Amino acid sequence: MKTDARLHVMHLLYRFSSGGLENVVTQLINGLPRDRFRHTLVALTEVDPVYRARIETPDVQCLALNKQPGGPLPYWPQAWRLFREQAPDVLHSCNLAAMDFLPMAALARIPRRIHAEHGWDVSDPGGSNLRNRRNRRIMAPFAQDFIAVSEQVRDYLRDTIRVPAPRIQLITNGVDTERFRPPQSGEAWPEGLPFRAGEHLLIGTVGRLDPVKDQARLIEAFAQLQTMDDEACRRARLVLVGEGPLRQALGERVAQRGLQDRVCFAGQRQDVPAVLRALDVFVLNSLTEGTSCALQEALATGMAIVASTVGGNAAVLGEGTAGHLVPPSDTMALAQALRQALAQRLDPAARLAQQEAARSRALSAYSLQAMLARYETLFASRKGQVVQ
Repeated sequence: MKTDARLHVMHLLYRFSSGGLENVVTQLINGLPRDRFRHTLVALTEVDPVYRARIETPDVQCLALNKQPGGPLPYWPQAWRLFREQAPDVLHSCNLAAMDFLPMAALARIPRRIHAEHGWDVSDPGGSNLRNRRNRRIMAPFAQDFIAVSEQVRDYLRDTIRVPAPRIQLITNGVDTERFRPPQSGEAWPEGLPFRAGEHLLIGTVGRLDPVKDQARLIEAFAQLQTMDDEACRRARLVLVGEGPLRQALGERVAQRGLQDRVCFAGQRQDVPAVLRALDVFVLNSLTEGTSCALQEALATGMAIVASTVGGNAAVLGEGTAGHLVPPSDTMALAQALRQALAQRLDPAARLAQQEAARSRALSAYSLQAMLARYETLFASRKGQVVQ
């Protein structure tokens, strides 16, 4: 017998670590009314303790199936038992790996099953892999509603996966515009950054060091920038925030280019808002994206931005009104855009105009409270109810 009157939401992800998708789940847990919702995290693989520390809401349970590489079928009985024991009111599954467990959620009679798509893996840009498409089509009937974080993802679900349009809710990610804000005079310099405020111009990115984020191309573009005879290029320095499987390879690439004194691997940080305020230019040259939380956070901080034209990036930047857009996988275009963005930062009028345009875009289009309200309504809605 259920003794807790709050709505029990179970969030099912491949892994809980650093990343934009995980950031959205953190926002939901910390932001939804605690007197109405309680939450359980279930990772197919693991819950990173660093991620767990970001959860401010008490009594959040963290569970893991400890899944090894390979198909999902051997883990279906374990998942079914977990779903039955926990008996959530709502299952919020995210991306393809978690989608494989929707049949067990239906068999365990979880009343509300909502699946969110936040984009695609680098191995399947645009969701073009035929096997993955077939798998999504097979699993789709086991979810009652779908969340798409960008128009591109919404259209993919509707037109390619053939999910009926009324079952798809477009809910873009939101950004906390109080934590992520423009710098103020006397702002403390982030601990551990080796460069000097006022002397250097900082180009930076925030994200997992993973092929999908294409930091290797950013390093190559930065190396190209060093050959351009401009004051801004000579003063430029590069900051890479995040950890991941490419850390060693990227470090070797930096050393091969002789850029060790100009590139900082800042690691996984707990002070990302302060680091962003120290940057002059933010870069997101990913190969694929949904709606990037890191891009929205940079937008709210009011800096110059360079982003690739993939996923929801162009929409976030107002089709280029609030930042520079470049084709993905184009090193020279990226280097030229960085050069333009740095020049913009040296012009006081252009710098102010850029900050105002970016900040205004974040405030008007990506309110965190609006996102939380949409999720709250969807989680609490009855089966099949259309949320406007």
